Amino acid sequence: MTDGRKVGLVVRDRASSGVAGAVVLSEIVRGPFLSAYLSYYGAVALAGRGLMTEGVRLSVRHAFEVLGLHRLEANIQPGNLRSVALVRRLGFRKEGFSPRYLKVDGDWRDHERWALLADGVMSDERIE
Repeated sequence: MTDGRKVGLVVRDRASSGVAGAVVLSEIVRGPFLSAYLSYYGAVALAGRGLMTEGVRLSVRHAFEVLGLHRLEANIQPGNLRSVALVRRLGFRKEGFSPRYLKVDGDWRDHERWALLADGVMSDERIE
């Protein structure tokens, strides 16, 4: 799915062709900013197999190489250890902490801000 400001991508398990998760690049801003938010979720039954790491890696490559973006930002609740580990594996850097950043399940939740720049990809083999 794409509407110019949002691109949705499906992560598939190559072995079964089943859906393993999804990645969304949203609030895409053009002009001098060239940025988007990165969000993703995976199927719990397929956790721990590296499918989401590979899916997010390919989505990041798409964002930088095909969409021409400069920056991706992922906002993650501090207790979501799997998501924090995933963005770390891909070279994202923690930029800060946002208290009561996003309303989740009816409550305002704190989030950490993680970002990756396109020029970081060129020198960071983890995205290759």
